[in-house]
Amino acid sequence: MSQFFSIHPDNPQARLVSQAVEILNKGGVIIYPTDSGYALGCHLGDKNAMERIQRIRRLDDKHNFTLVCRDLSEIGTYAKLGNSMFRFIKSHTPGAYTFILNATTEVPRRLMHPKRRTIGIRIPDNKIAMAIAETLGEPIMSTTLIMPDEEMPLTDPYDIRDLLEHAVDLVIDGGYCGMDPTTVLNLTDDEVVIVREGAGPTDTF
Repeated sequence: MSQFFSIHPDNPQARLVSQAVEILNKGGVIIYPTDSGYALGCHLGDKNAMERIQRIRRLDDKHNFTLVCRDLSEIGTYAKLGNSMFRFIKSHTPGAYTFILNATTEVPRRLMHPKRRTIGIRIPDNKIAMAIAETLGEPIMSTTLIMPDEEMPLTDPYDIRDLLEHAVDLVIDGGYCGMDPTTVLNLTDDEVVIVREGAGPTDTF
């Protein structure tokens, strides 16, 4: 049976955020809000927790997880960034974007694209997600909460709890946080290539 926390979207309660991080550090799987819907998350180094998420969503080994980072310096630890792309990311974060970047050796091989050694990274505009990442002190390994055979993500935390309370360790109610996916941008060749248009606007590129 999972725990269920109601965390204030504008003023996240530090006590509940710390408890969520403790669950992550003990190998737990959590469901938490971002600026583009709810996500499944776990500790970056926990292979068992990652495999639990794969089973929940029926993902194969080719699925690309995303690293939810707390700031730009953390992105630099896990991805190779030139000056122009650093400035571009800085001007578009926090926001509903996923950036595909060349991975550094800090990224576990199982998380990278098997052929291109790339990783998806983002800094969401959501205070709960950012509080968790900040307290955790490293990225949250994440993927959007879309159930098998469904096209749209789950948006109601009470429905999420009813459906997944025996499959995850924590469901965080952070209120309604949208359902549009992130805009995915490939920055691996020092230019901006739109892979998928989503919640993040592209008219300023």
